Amino acid sequence: MLAKAEIGIDLGTANVLIHAKSKGIILNEPAIVAIDTQTNQVVAAGSKAKNMVGKTPRHIRLVQPLRGGVIADFEIAAQMLKEFMQVASKKVGSSLRKPTVVVCVPSGSTAIERRAIHDAVVSFSSKKVFLIDEPVAAAIGADLPIDEPVASVVVDIGGGTSEVGIISFGGIVSGNAIRVGGDDIDQEIALHIRKQHNVLIGERTAEQIKITIGNAQKNHEKETMEIRGRDLVTGLPKTITITSDEIHETIESVLSQILENIRAALENCPPELSGDIVDQGIVVTGGGALLKGMKEWLTEELDVPVHLAPSPLESVAIGTGRSVSMIHKLQWNMKI
Repeated sequence: MLAKAEIGIDLGTANVLIHAKSKGIILNEPAIVAIDTQTNQVVAAGSKAKNMVGKTPRHIRLVQPLRGGVIADFEIAAQMLKEFMQVASKKVGSSLRKPTVVVCVPSGSTAIERRAIHDAVVSFSSKKVFLIDEPVAAAIGADLPIDEPVASVVVDIGGGTSEVGIISFGGIVSGNAIRVGGDDIDQEIALHIRKQHNVLIGERTAEQIKITIGNAQKNHEKETMEIRGRDLVTGLPKTITITSDEIHETIESVLSQILENIRAALENCPPELSGDIVDQGIVVTGGGALLKGMKEWLTEELDVPVHLAPSPLESVAIGTGRSVSMIHKLQWNMKI
């Protein structure tokens, strides 16, 4: 048994990551659950459930209990967390009984949404549960000096939310959050393929298109990709070729929303911290940071230095894990 069970949880819309003290990231699983509607029992969670997308019989329902970074289905979210905690316990080789837990939440979440997250974590017998704003966790995970009197700017582009936080002295001085992220890019791609090519594709194919040929920059090295879907006219499988140019045009509206969110946060920054931003720039985390051309595009549009976090996908989880030992410094910034 761990002498001190301390864990951090990145409860994301797309993925759930768990960080354990001295162990690092011990779990990284898709935030999806397969439910047997006849028994109301969890059949699979995480990767096993995601592999079932589009392939399940009628009595199996696939559910994403988190939307926009907050809990949309409390009961299923609690079951999913219980499943993941059991897996995490096996990976650390000991019981995570009554751990002290820090969970990140979107900075714009309501008191009701925060309470739902708190109660879901408490349901698996956590000793203490603290909630920390996602930008603060991301900044800690990206090794930014958040407790110093300088501006640390972090942009976290997740699956369901995109958040910007200008942090100084351990708290958010200025910030913005919108419920737009990587999932919206996937949806726009699937909608485009349906409208322009009369082909129906699933979420996983849309995500693969984004990863393979998606690009934030208008002027980029052109790429093509063959995809398969169902022809909406004949109902038969069909293979088509798509280009990176058309995908860029498709996702441009989502990228514009993310850009405007960043600009709004920077415009509200106190003048005393503006010089730090010009000198230090901003750090981008989250899965959206890995979209091709994202760093270069943001640099051009914002005219400030843009850096990718050392581990964009894991920054928030690492930050939540590290923040357990910083509770005394961040106490005023965290909710119990």
